[in-house]
Amino acid sequence: MSEFAIEVKDLRKTYDGTRRQPPKEALKGMDLAVPRGSVFGLLGPNGAGKSTLINILAGLVTKTGGQVTIWGFDQDRNPRQSRAAIGVMPQELNLDPFFTPRAALEVQAGLYGVPASQRRSDEILAMVGLTDKAQSYARTLSGGMRRRLLLGKALVHHPHILVLDEPTAGVDIELRQMLWHNVRRLNRQGMTIILTTHYLEEAQEMCDQIAIIDQGSVVARDSTANLLERLDARRMVIHPDGPVTTLPQADGITATRREDGTVVLSYHSRQTSADQVLSAVQAASITIRDVKTEEADLEDVFLALTQPHADNDERDRLP
Repeated sequence: MSEFAIEVKDLRKTYDGTRRQPPKEALKGMDLAVPRGSVFGLLGPNGAGKSTLINILAGLVTKTGGQVTIWGFDQDRNPRQSRAAIGVMPQELNLDPFFTPRAALEVQAGLYGVPASQRRSDEILAMVGLTDKAQSYARTLSGGMRRRLLLGKALVHHPHILVLDEPTAGVDIELRQMLWHNVRRLNRQGMTIILTTHYLEEAQEMCDQIAIIDQGSVVARDSTANLLERLDARRMVIHPDGPVTTLPQADGITATRREDGTVVLSYHSRQTSADQVLSAVQAASITIRDVKTEEADLEDVFLALTQPHADNDERDRLP
C-alpha cells in the first residue's frame, strides 16, 4: 500500500475555447503527492487551478491527460473505488431546498451504495450540530447551518480522504471553531484532510504540509515548518522615542512607517545582519524605545511565490 493518500502525475487539463476565448490550460503537467494521515494545505491565488484539481479528484471534471491515484486506486482503472475513497465539502452551498438534513444524508448515502444498516445519519448530524434541525427543510437553514450540512454529506460514505474547499469563507467564529474541532478529531482517527483556504494563518496553524499552486503548476510543496524556514525574510519593528523625520537607508534594507509611528525594517538574514540594521537606524538619528523582530509567516511565502512581480531570487529560495 502506498504511503500517499493521493498521487497526481503529469496531470493536465485544457478547457475548450470558444469564438471569443482561446482554449485555457488550467493544469500544466502537475505532480503532487499527499501523505496519508496528514492535514494538507492546497493554496494558490484565484485562477491557479485549485478548483480544477479538486473537481478532477472528485470525478466531476475529466482530465485531459496524466494519472490520478486515490487511496491506491487508479482513477481510470478503478473509478468507483477511487471516488468512494474521497469526500468533498464544496465551497458552493448546493443543497436541495426541499430536503431535510436527515433526508439529504440518507439520499447521499444511497448514492454511494451505503447499506441502510451502515448509515450514520444521526451520528453525523450530532457531530455537525444539526440534531435539532434534522427535520427542518434545508431552505430554512442559515448559511452556517447549510455549510455544516455540506460537511455531513461529505462524510456519509466513510471516506478515507476529506477535501474542504474554502470551508470557513464567510462563516462566524463559532462555526469555524466547530469545524476545526471536527477536522482535528477526524484526522486523529486516521482521515487524510485536504484544505484549501484564503486564510493563510489558518493554513499555517492547521496544516502539516502545504502545496502552493500558481498558473496550473505546483511551485512549492513541503512541510509548513520547512516552507517558513526557507524564506529567510525578517522584519525589525522599531518603536522610536520620538517622531521620525528620516527613514533609515542602507543596501538590503527596506524601511516603512506604520500608522502607529513604528518603523518596520525588512531584510534578508543571509544578506544583512541585525547589527547592520541597527547601524542604519542609528545613522538616521532614531532613538529606540523598544525593538522586536518578526520572522516570515506563510503569507510572505505565498506572496513571494505567486506575485507576478516577485523576483527570481525569492523563487529560488523556495523551489
